[in-house]
Amino acid sequence: MSEQRRLSTIAREISDNWTNPYFGAVPYIAAMKEMSGVRDPYGLDSGESIVYYFLSNARNWRGEAARRIKAELNDMLIVAQRGDI
Repeated sequence: MSEQRRLSTIAREISDNWTNPYFGAVPYIAAMKEMSGVRDPYGLDSGESIVYYFLSNARNWRGEAARRIKAELNDMLIVAQRGDI
């Protein structure tokens, strides 16, 4: 398994590729820019919940980058649930 990228890196890539994000996704993109991984808390929320909320609000984001990044985030959540990180 390859090393996971930092959430902050992924969030910057999201911002670069999703030029007009859905307003509901914006606060979660901003939160992920401040995080290393899904185990990091953000305020009173868990990192996992931030990623879940982003994915829920990113359903209308389309394209190759969107598919790849959403898959990467989902994989990170699966790994975190298994306790591998």
